[in-house]
Amino acid sequence: MLKSNIYDQCFTKAIDDLKTEGRYRVFSDIERKVGEHPIIFDHKRNKEITIWCINDYLGMSQNREVISAANAANSKMGVGSGGTRNIGGTHHAIVELEAELADLHQKEAGLVFTSGYISNDATISTLAKLLPNCAIFSDKDNHASIIEGISRSNADKYIYRHLDMHDLEDKLRSVDINRPKLIIFESVYSMDGHISPIKEICDLADKYNAITYVDEVHAVGIYGKRGGGIAEQLGIMDRLTIIEGSLAKGFGVIGGYITSSNLIVDAVRSYAAGFIFTTSLPPSLAAAATTSIRYLKNSDIKREALHKNALALKEKLRAVNIPFIENESHMVPVIVNDPMLSRQISEILLDEFSIFVQHINYPTVRRGTERLRITPTPLHTDKMIDDLVEALRTAFTRLGL
Repeated sequence: MLKSNIYDQCFTKAIDDLKTEGRYRVFSDIERKVGEHPIIFDHKRNKEITIWCINDYLGMSQNREVISAANAANSKMGVGSGGTRNIGGTHHAIVELEAELADLHQKEAGLVFTSGYISNDATISTLAKLLPNCAIFSDKDNHASIIEGISRSNADKYIYRHLDMHDLEDKLRSVDINRPKLIIFESVYSMDGHISPIKEICDLADKYNAITYVDEVHAVGIYGKRGGGIAEQLGIMDRLTIIEGSLAKGFGVIGGYITSSNLIVDAVRSYAAGFIFTTSLPPSLAAAATTSIRYLKNSDIKREALHKNALALKEKLRAVNIPFIENESHMVPVIVNDPMLSRQISEILLDEFSIFVQHINYPTVRRGTERLRITPTPLHTDKMIDDLVEALRTAFTRLGL
């Protein structure tokens, strides 16, 4: 009993610290129903609510063609993959998916992982280990999965100020031109909506003999004529060494991936522990992702509707003086800058207006920059936008913000 109490005290203090700081997280028990998005059912409150914070940006998880592809693969091949990629898990559906991803980004090869987090962590740590004396240059606001991959690589790292090309060049200039260098950045930063100056980064990579790694997780499916991301929209995919993305956001399924040359993909698949020792995605999810990618390659309708709704929401927030981070992406980060107040706003929206917008606190964002990250979809109506703006105006007024 004494031993148990010692450990319990440690865990209790850790949880109490989170509650005191206002960043203890309570999960919502929600249920999405096909054909009703963005209306979902809240089991805790026993009522229907409108969700405004989902990463299924285009609603592709509920697309009938995508669902049918998953069901057909389940019926034909079963619900599991059978093993790791090296031991029976390289099924035909995942081979097709990797070919589709390579085509999407106009690269020689693709490699699928179980999540975007793993694809970043495993690939970055492996690349740096394979490149002797590699120096990594990373944007200050890069995702936790990128930070983890850099940390596990044990490579020298140079953190440049967010989107600051002068600072990046200063740091590149300080390293021997012949030393292997890897520049890592995101195309769209999901918590503030900023878009990286990809062309300028590629110019610096050429000038200082570096290779580039871009995380397009929050852009694939959503930008570019075929959904290839910001790099496709700019027409510079060929200038990037490695393009990483997610199957869980714009494409509405699950999983992560990289695309690059045959040589680099072969090296990663041969050395990355996060790839070698993980059971592969099941056929149903691989088939669903392939179908989603093909759908969005051939249709701009959902992309255009998403961007139209994002612009409309931003315009209406400005009209009632609700502060948000101005950006050119589909993200709408409403700034609160206080963990307790951001939680209170979320609760008011959910309890009184049946609107679900999750508050975002540390460690997802830095302390003192707490916010509500709103993500419009093509399926939100004009009335839903008006209702959200009015609910936010009420909450901000009540809390004296």
